[in-house]
Order: sequence, then C-alpha cells, then structure tokens
Amino acid sequence: MSHSRTSTASVDYESVDEAYLDKRKLKKGAAGWILLASLGVSYVISGDYAGWNFGLAAGGFGGMLVATILMAIMYTAMVLSIAELSSSLPTAGGGYSFARRAFGPWGGYVTGTAILLEYAIAPAAIAIFIGGYVNELIGLNGPLVYAVFYAVFVGIHLWGAGEALKIMMGITALAVIAILVFVVGMLPHFDPANLFDISVNTGALGASTFLPEGFIGIWGALPFAIWLFLAVEGVPLAAEEAGDPGRDMPRGIITAMLVLLVFGACVLLLAPGGAGAAAMSEHAAPLVGALQAVYGTDSWAAGFVNLVGLAGLIASFFSIIYGYSRQTFALSRAGYLPRWLSVTGGRKVPFLALIVPGVIGFLLSLTGKGDLMITMAVFGATISYAMMTLSHILLRRREPELERPYRTPGGVLTSGTAFVLAIVAFLSTFVVSVEAALWSAVFYAIMLAYFGFYSRHHLVAQAPEEEFEAIALAERELDAQAGTTPDRA
Repeated sequence: MSHSRTSTASVDYESVDEAYLDKRKLKKGAAGWILLASLGVSYVISGDYAGWNFGLAAGGFGGMLVATILMAIMYTAMVLSIAELSSSLPTAGGGYSFARRAFGPWGGYVTGTAILLEYAIAPAAIAIFIGGYVNELIGLNGPLVYAVFYAVFVGIHLWGAGEALKIMMGITALAVIAILVFVVGMLPHFDPANLFDISVNTGALGASTFLPEGFIGIWGALPFAIWLFLAVEGVPLAAEEAGDPGRDMPRGIITAMLVLLVFGACVLLLAPGGAGAAAMSEHAAPLVGALQAVYGTDSWAAGFVNLVGLAGLIASFFSIIYGYSRQTFALSRAGYLPRWLSVTGGRKVPFLALIVPGVIGFLLSLTGKGDLMITMAVFGATISYAMMTLSHILLRRREPELERPYRTPGGVLTSGTAFVLAIVAFLSTFVVSVEAALWSAVFYAIMLAYFGFYSRHHLVAQAPEEEFEAIALAERELDAQAGTTPDRA
C-alpha cells in the first residue's frame, strides 16, 4: 500500500495507492442544507431536555441566565466563523481540517482529539439521561437500556448515511413538537417569583436572590449553559456528504443556531418559571417535571412530553454517533488514528469508526455520572472552539486569497470574541469538577503520546486534509533544487 515516504520537521508522510482511498469513501450528496440544519438541531436538542438544569444548582437562575447569555454569544460568533471555514475547506475532518490548515499537523491533531473527546463522551451522558426518561415511562434504567440504545442507533448508521440522516430528521421533528407543546403548556403558569426560590448562600461573594451562589455561580453554570448548544459545531463533519458545501454548510449551521437560541431561551425561562428553580435544579427530566408540577403527574401534557421528549434525547444521541464516526474516519484516513478505523463498506459507511467509539461510550455510560460526562465533553469542546476560532483569525490573515463562498460578518472581531469566551468556558470546567478535567487531561495525554511517538511518522499524504501540506512539500523541494528558499512553507 505504501510506496514512498516524505518528511517535514515534525511529521513523516507515506504515499498510498488509489485502492487505499477507494476503501475510504463516503456517500456524496446525501445531505442538502435543510438536512444539515436538522442535523445541527439534532446534535443539540437533547440539551433542552436534560442536563442544562444542573446549572440552576450551580449558580441559581441568575447565574445560569448570565452563563447562557455569554455562551449564546460565544456559539453564535463561533458558528458564523465555522460557516466560513466549512465553505472554504469542506472535508469530513471539520474542525480538525480547519486547524490543520492553520497550525499544521500538531494543531490539527490537538483539535481533532478535542472534538473526539467531546463526541465520544457526549453520547454516554445522553444515554444516562435516556435511562432517566425511560425509567419515568416504564420503570427500566441502567446498563440494559444503554446497551439497547447504542446497539439500535449504531445499527441504523451502519445501514447508510442518507437513510440515517432522514430518520434522524424525523426524530428531530418529533422532539421539536414536544418542545412546542411544553412552551404552550407552561406559558400560562409562568411566574417570575419562581425563578428565585433557591436559598441564598450568604457566605458566597456577591450572593443575592438573583445569584444565590454569588459570582462564582456564573462560572459553575457555564458548562451547563454550553449543554444548550454543545455539538452544533459538528455540522461541518457532514461536508463530504453535502451536495453543495459552499452554499449548504453556512445556511444549514446558521439556521440550526437560530433555532437553538429560541429553544434555549424557552426552556431556561419556562421550566423554572413555572415549577420553581429549586425543584428543577436536580430533576432528571426537567421538562416533564415542570409539566407534572403544574398539571399533575398523570396529565396528558407531561405524558406526551415524556414519551415524545425521549425523541429529543434520541435525536442528539443518534446524530452525535454520526459526528464521532466522521471525526474518527477523517483522523484515521489521514493516519493520525489507526488506519483500519476508516475503512468503509459497500454502503460507504465507516463501520469500525461507528462501532469502536460506541463501545467506549457504552462503557463510560456505566458510570451513571451524567454531570461528570457533561463536564468532560465540555472540556474537549472548549479546546476545539478555541482552536477553530483561532484558525479563522490566522487563515484570514495568512491566506486572504483563499476562496470563501461565505464570509463571517464582523470578520476576526467575531471569531476573536468567540475565542476569548471559549478560553473562559474551558477554565470553568475546573471550577465545576476537577475530577472531570483531570480525567479529560489523562485521555488527552494518552492521545498526544500516541501521535508523538507513533502516528506522526505514518501520516497519509493523499488524505484531503493533508494535500495542502503535500503541495507545500513539493514547492519546497522545487525551491531547494532551484537553490532558493521560500518565504513560507
């Protein structure tokens, strides 16, 4: 398979034959912009159903509100930045390919690994929340529930990308209907006084009824505010399966973000505003709990949102499985991860990239610690956000001639805002859970060691994300033969 080797100061490339890439192809044209927008909403919508409410316990309603506003600004600015990058560099690598272009192999790998950490762990957290909803419905929870959901939805992805994306769009539509029922049901019962019923920690700096845990509560609530938007950045992972990525990617991801902003505002205001922030702060299924509090445990509205709301968790679970498989596929195809992970079958689906992270996620779900999983996913996510937005800034300055079918409004000011807030959000993971941050750091250390000692010496020159470097190498060799030195490699 490997025919020749070339080297740079930090990595070695191996040339592969056509058969290598033929075994690693995705299905082109499986997704238009509406499907991409649905994918973006689907990635995130579980965050509206469970997980965000832990932020009420961390910072009270005021702390969670401020944290959500800050993260809404960060995500909107980042999505506008990613819309430009994904239209310019449409590969299945997503954020890894952006950072690869801006920073080189190490920067690409650091970003790709961060996304992988986020996308491998987030389904484990969602599986735990699914268990909570299934328990409310039929009294079943635990490893059996997690295993069934992993097996069924990894199985559907193995069937084919187009089929999986269409099924996911249907599930997402159900989840949206359930949120609309929740909003209509809770609006008449909204009372601002309910937002501030958490007891004040008088020992905390700046504590008040608005900020019951003081200013530190805002920091503590940030990872849970992120959960209302986490994974929308995964839309570019479908770039190689989009019909017209230059046009479809920006439209899809920006539409998804606008929808998520509306949904986030609705659940944050109406669940605690109807049923009380204290009651919602620890509830496993807050939307169901809020409806039960105002209509009774046997009400049709609570039953409907519980049953159909399960679709919200399933939608995110389903779509993030898609996301981790494409990130694993891209890193593997380029040689950063073991190459066997990127082999695709007759249906153009990377089956091992679906199964292996799925097994790891299932094992993580057995901890039963949804809040720990959220914080670990946020740890990886915020590193990738910082790297992607910094990539936007660097590429704007270094490569002004790069074709950009879509340009970010506000340019580097927009991406710079997202970068600063991503650093703040990253630091918040240490405030919430040092344990989660340390486990994430251990994962990172292992992955970086693998790259440093092995895979950086076996990168694939013909992988789409590496072709830029291969061209630069050829230019350097030509310059060397001509006796000149290029300004920039």
